[in-house]
Amino acid sequence: MTFTLLDETHAVPVDATVAADGVRLAPAVVRDALGWELKPQGLCKDDTCIPVPPSAALVRDGAIDLAALADLLGRPLALDAAENAACLGVAATDRARTLASLDAPDFTLPDLDGRSHTLSAYRGKKVFLIAFASW
Repeated sequence: MTFTLLDETHAVPVDATVAADGVRLAPAVVRDALGWELKPQGLCKDDTCIPVPPSAALVRDGAIDLAALADLLGRPLALDAAENAACLGVAATDRARTLASLDAPDFTLPDLDGRSHTLSAYRGKKVFLIAFASW
């Protein structure tokens, strides 16, 4: 079954098994979609390996449980099995590191005249941003 997995901000259509007890992905799908590979030493991505404790229940019936994967990675998971979609958010440690760096992510927004401005075009210059919310 086709399932939409949002990895932070980009959508990845994947094959998944959706059951009453959760969503399962083949190990090859996890590797291709998220970059994490199940190895004897644990769940690995590049030079980082996370040991998988037996209590994690990461692998069931030869597939990786999405909720257990999110828990092991320390990433929040929003799952809507009825809509065949899930979103893996950014881990709290990664978010804290980004906030501590004070580096703003690049974005493009229009000004009042409709001209687009990209933040990276102003690198090295002082930028004053005003944010407004109606609530």
